[in-house]
Amino acid sequence: MSKKTAVVVCPGRGTYNKAELGYLGRHFPDAGMLAAFDRQRDAAGQDTLSALDGAERFSMATHTRGDNASGLIFAATLGDFLSIDREDIEVVAVTGNSMGWYSALACAGALAPEEGFRVANTMGTLMQAALIGGQLVHPFLGDDWRPDPARKTGLLGVVAEIDARPDHTLALSIDLGGMLVLAGDEAGLKAFEGAVEPVDGRFPMRLGNHAAFHTHLQAPVAEQGRAALPADLFGQPALPLIDGRGAVWWPHATDNQALWDYTLGHQVTESYDFTRAIAVAAREFAPDLFIVTGPGTTLGGAVAQSLVLADWRGMGDKAGFKARQEAEPLLVSMGMAEQRGLATGQ
Repeated sequence: MSKKTAVVVCPGRGTYNKAELGYLGRHFPDAGMLAAFDRQRDAAGQDTLSALDGAERFSMATHTRGDNASGLIFAATLGDFLSIDREDIEVVAVTGNSMGWYSALACAGALAPEEGFRVANTMGTLMQAALIGGQLVHPFLGDDWRPDPARKTGLLGVVAEIDARPDHTLALSIDLGGMLVLAGDEAGLKAFEGAVEPVDGRFPMRLGNHAAFHTHLQAPVAEQGRAALPADLFGQPALPLIDGRGAVWWPHATDNQALWDYTLGHQVTESYDFTRAIAVAAREFAPDLFIVTGPGTTLGGAVAQSLVLADWRGMGDKAGFKARQEAEPLLVSMGMAEQRGLATGQ
């Protein structure tokens, strides 16, 4: 029987929550690698991943901080990637959402595991120390996921109008399937909250312990990252990498300096187009599966919505996606116990 092909999708911040406590203990496949990550944390005077993951109870104040969450999420993602059954599944490309780009770099081999952890942990720590601005999320798709470009354009018009006001900063941080993740200063975020109709009693929703990622407000953090993380950490990827612009970094054809520059430049200070990354992954690689690694289960919806927005394989709405998924699973979320075995073969 021939192998199934898969694009692996790495989640970003906000995916290690109460339900994920103990995830590394349950799933991380390489004790020696986890110990190496712990040594880095210990040398920096930080709680080890083993201690954080093995805590008796989940603490929002502790576990969602950038200097802790980034390391936990990176390790959970890489552990899941290493657990994919390569006898039955051929990984043809890797992408990620936001800080999931750092995880994708390691999964694809452009960063060695310990160097990838160094990048993710360093950037998470720098962002937490600065904590410039904040983020909120707001949907533009309805419950049926039917594409609504006019609604999206209207909301982005509100964002632009607010950003143009004196002493207000607001921008699109992440284009995330049917959601817009917006980032800015307090004045900009508050103005948006007051300008739009609430949705489902939940949105617009502030994201706790999140800074104004993927905006020019992060320029000082990007500069600190470039000073702390030399370009020689980066090498040729072994697998194609799809970045937050939808650009593909190919094995044997990647400019390592340019990859470093993108990762600690554009990727930090400009909008991250996850929707486009998934569309490119679908069209360029036409995989049998999209495997979303853990931790968490929230990114699967954004992947599915991105495929609908790309009109991939004729899936024009939520019902179309569900029918395709039920006939033959297209999307596998490793953070869901009932789906994990489809990726690990166990």
